[in-house]
Amino acid sequence: MERKIIIFIIFGIGTILAISSYLLIDLQESFHESTTIEKSTVIPKNISILLDEENPIKVGILHSLSGTMAISETPVVDATLLAIDEINNRGGILGRKVEPVIVDGRSDWETFAIKAEQLIVEEKVSVIFGGWTSASRKTMKPVFEKYDHLLFYPVQYEGLEQSPNIVYTGAAPNQQVLPAIDWAGENLGKRFFLVGSDYVFPRSANEIMKGKINEISGQVVGEEYRNLGDTNFDEIVDKIIQIHPDVILNTINGDSNIAFFKTLREKGITPTDIPTISFSIAEDEIRHLGSKDMQGDYASWNYFQSLDTSENKKFVESFKKKFGTHRVTDDPMEAGYIGVFLYAKAVEAAETDDVNVVRKHLGGVTFSAPEGIVGIDPENQHLSKVVRIGKILENGQFEIVSSSEEPIQPIPYPVYKTKEQWNTFLEDLYHKWDENWANLEPISKEHL
Repeated sequence: MERKIIIFIIFGIGTILAISSYLLIDLQESFHESTTIEKSTVIPKNISILLDEENPIKVGILHSLSGTMAISETPVVDATLLAIDEINNRGGILGRKVEPVIVDGRSDWETFAIKAEQLIVEEKVSVIFGGWTSASRKTMKPVFEKYDHLLFYPVQYEGLEQSPNIVYTGAAPNQQVLPAIDWAGENLGKRFFLVGSDYVFPRSANEIMKGKINEISGQVVGEEYRNLGDTNFDEIVDKIIQIHPDVILNTINGDSNIAFFKTLREKGITPTDIPTISFSIAEDEIRHLGSKDMQGDYASWNYFQSLDTSENKKFVESFKKKFGTHRVTDDPMEAGYIGVFLYAKAVEAAETDDVNVVRKHLGGVTFSAPEGIVGIDPENQHLSKVVRIGKILENGQFEIVSSSEEPIQPIPYPVYKTKEQWNTFLEDLYHKWDENWANLEPISKEHL
């Protein structure tokens, strides 16, 4: 009798252990599924996500939180943090918490280089998300190449560059400025006035646009620049009035745009009279500029908040829930957001955050982004993107008036010059500005 009882007890314990083992395996499988970084992942409600907070993946966020570029860059920080929160809520990357280290670039290009080096050497971050102006990127680029590190750069730019240490999540010239010229020539006219900030992006973008304008048998009737942060546009607007072009092509960056558009309206130039196509003004800038003065003008981007897709609706809803219903999303913010997910997918594929290994897994990574499917080109580390042109509405949003519908492959070096000629063009600008990537002469502040 005692022997039967002992056998029964042993059998019962074995059964309990088997069931427990099965439940543990099922729990582990559910948790593994919950840690994937695809946005469609659903976490089972009865499972708590346990992130490895003792061994986090530290990432740098380097943007201008002060100075003339803060108006544009601080929202990109917010979008980047949203992506990090969403990834952590899904189990982190490789089960490890993503820990952001936020640094202010202060709208000063040398500061960007100094802070990038500090993030790499002192903070030992695994990657940096940051930069807006090409002047900031150009000063950071040697730092990333020196340490063989990795930067995700989230803004449309002039192209004329590719680096194995940079992933360019904004548009290349053939994904923004060039299609805008084609569209403008067909819909608005072919006499163009170019106005921009005096640093490497506007100078280079306008040189590229002049090649396209010549290609469509158009005419450049004026070309003017003011330093970043300048607020005196009286002389430029007077020239626009005198010449009366069909279209203004605007590559002004930062809060100088407030003064430019204020001066246009004060002097009687409206979008009905002379429309402006901007390449660095999006929904968030319009919040500060005021939609009343902007209504009827245009911008060329890859993403607009008004996109009617399920992924975009989730993105906008999540952003407003975190930062306030009064906030808006825009192209550079979305490019900053998707950069974090692309990085996470590369780390998952590499099974480590070691930067040298991760970089080998970047090429071909795709993501179902708010703007549509994007993918990292293995040859140049730019993204394939849909090109869109929007007209500014009274509420500060955009009506999409043109779309390529399908993603366009990136071409960093436009065909109007050889790669060697473009490099010479850039070197001449750099030397012209006393070994800087921007004109640093004193600016005027008459309209402040």
